[in-house]
Amino acid sequence: MLTNFKFELITQDERARLGALYTGFGRIDTPAFMPVGTAASVKGMMPEAVVQTGAQIILSNTYHLMLRPGPDRVERLGGVRKMMNWKGPLLTDSGGFQVMSLGPLRTLDEHGVTFKSHLDGSYHLLTPEISTEIQRKLDATITMAFDECTPYPATKSQAAESMELSMRWAERSRKAFIQKQGYGQFGIVQGSVYPELRLESIQKLHEIGFEGYAIGGLAVGEGQELMFETLTATTPHMVSSKPRYLMGVGKPSDIVGAVMRGVDMFDCVLPTRSGRTGQAFTRFGTVNIRNARHADDIRPLDEACSCTGCKNYSRGYLHHLFKADEIQGLTLLTWHNLTYYQELMNSIRESIREGQLKKFVSSFYQLQAEGDIPQL
Repeated sequence: MLTNFKFELITQDERARLGALYTGFGRIDTPAFMPVGTAASVKGMMPEAVVQTGAQIILSNTYHLMLRPGPDRVERLGGVRKMMNWKGPLLTDSGGFQVMSLGPLRTLDEHGVTFKSHLDGSYHLLTPEISTEIQRKLDATITMAFDECTPYPATKSQAAESMELSMRWAERSRKAFIQKQGYGQFGIVQGSVYPELRLESIQKLHEIGFEGYAIGGLAVGEGQELMFETLTATTPHMVSSKPRYLMGVGKPSDIVGAVMRGVDMFDCVLPTRSGRTGQAFTRFGTVNIRNARHADDIRPLDEACSCTGCKNYSRGYLHHLFKADEIQGLTLLTWHNLTYYQELMNSIRESIREGQLKKFVSSFYQLQAEGDIPQL
């Protein structure tokens, strides 16, 4: 029997929140980070390996899956989870961000967005109703409302017009959503960097009523300081009994700062994309494993990491794999990065539970500032 979709706020440390999101396909401990499986695949990883990193939920992209292999085919194959053998919950974005990034390849009006496929030039239409139906066919545990991701910079009038359109689309998305036990739908707060617009968006979304609320339109070029200022002005107005999801974020320091400002859920391609290019995240900041200084280093990437790469392989071997263009190198670094992110989230959760988040954050920034010290 499917579990009801519900959020439990366990405790707080100032504005940081420790919680649990219950879905029909498992519990998600929050604050949580969701690995991105754009096309129903976390690049370079088997689903079993993603589980071993500690991930409890993954994200897939409506835009990419609607173009290939198509929502009807995914539905015939049992949905994304069944198709890719992922046992846990799945969140799908609405396609709004990807469509907006197409620029001249799309046209927007009140009804929705018409766009030209980057794959074959064919034309497609996305509306709140169509996006919601596609996500149903993908069997998303968490469906996102269709919105316009407001570009940055935007004037206040441009941001207001975009936000108001997204709110009308949110209402249509909600009407199109078919309620099922264990499943939920999130509305998306817009308003760029203008606090009064964010507040207006929150109020309208609360009136519609969703199982959770996302914060969109950030990490789009405004910089960390302005993102944090916007979060500081936004989250206090969001209902405390529902999960809060900051979309597309981000770097470890972004996540730590956002948790301190009351955010519960995150996603980003950074750990997987960086892993494929030789960039590893560690307690001491980023490491470029391609650098020659790692060639004879017998140490692991991070002695405190529990991933299979750090437990079994040296920096020297990882350096060799990347220099030799061996696929195993991409997998091991991706595995490491995803494990680092999950262990970061676990440390954050424990520090909130113990009321020690400030102490943890101070230590986090101190280690990052020390940097990765070369082997002598």
